[in-house]
Amino acid sequence: QVQLMESGGGLVQAGGSLTLSCEASGSIFSRNAMGWYRQAPGKERERIATSFSGGVTTYADSVKGRFTISRDNAGYTVYLQMNNLKPEDTAVYYCNYRNLSAPVSYWGQGTQVTVSS
Repeated sequence: QVQLMESGGGLVQAGGSLTLSCEASGSIFSRNAMGWYRQAPGKERERIATSFSGGVTTYADSVKGRFTISRDNAGYTVYLQMNNLKPEDTAVYYCNYRNLSAPVSYWGQGTQVTVSS
C-alpha cells in the first residue's frame, strides 16, 4: 500500500502562482511514476504532469511552460509549481503514484484549486 498526502491548493487570482505538494509513504518501489491529474466539474480527469523515477518529466500541452513538476532528493515527495494560473485551471487536483513494475496505482484525496478572473 502507498499513501499519498496532498497539500497546497487554494484560491488565487488569474496570473498568480500556487505550489502543490504530494508526499508518498508506504511500500514505494524504486521504479515509479508520480504525477498530477485534475478534474474540473463536468469534465473527465486529465493527466497534466508526470515525474518518472529515472528523471523524465512530461506535461500536457495545456500546462506546458506554466507548470513545473519536481521531486525532492529522496524521491518521495512531488511538487507542482503552477505559474500564470488561468481560470480554466480551476479543478480538483489529484496526486497519483504508479508502480512501473506492476499494474499498481494509488490516488491522493484531491485538493481544490480555484483561479478567479
